[in-house]
Amino acid sequence: MNAVAAIESLLFVAGEDGIAVDELANLLEIRQEWALYYVMVLRNRLQHDPQSGLRITVINERVQLVTKAAYGEVVKNYAVSPFATKLSQAALETLAIIAYQQPVTRMTIDDIRGVQSSNMIHKLLERDLIMETGRQDSPGRPIIYGVTSYFYQYFGLESLEDLPDIHNLVLDGSVDEETLFKIDDNGEPEQKDFNQTDLSQTDLSQTDFNETTAE
Repeated sequence: MNAVAAIESLLFVAGEDGIAVDELANLLEIRQEWALYYVMVLRNRLQHDPQSGLRITVINERVQLVTKAAYGEVVKNYAVSPFATKLSQAALETLAIIAYQQPVTRMTIDDIRGVQSSNMIHKLLERDLIMETGRQDSPGRPIIYGVTSYFYQYFGLESLEDLPDIHNLVLDGSVDEETLFKIDDNGEPEQKDFNQTDLSQTDLSQTDFNETTAE
């Protein structure tokens, strides 16, 4: 096993937490001074490699694999992009309800999820997965939401008829970006009949969903 390559792999997996030199030594079953030596070899290699955007930092004997300063701006642009992370469980639940119930108000979404959904709606608007489709003709004229054309592209759908049984997916906690829109054995979206389905008459409205925040 190449010790330098092994350390590079471990640091990649460790991410921003990094790994202490003594931990690297234990993982590689080598003496601590040799672990530090291999770290220095890796640092020197990355530092002089123009094809690499990474570098090694060692602070208080804790080693991190980080990006080179020259690429800080492009990394920053990615980090603040709403597309940098996958949708959180809470965002997927909110999106599922909007797709299933549209046109729908935030209050209805809140009632179904059992928690406040403003933050999730904002994230979905940023991702261009939902849009404001108008205002409901009721006191206060609340905004109503629906999915966008990009929503269909994002999940590979042709129409709302391709939607799976979102109600059951949300209830059993299996909602994620891979299973939100199920594919059958032939590689086609499962066909479901969702016409006139009223989620407010199901146990979903009583389900307590905890919101999660995507970093």
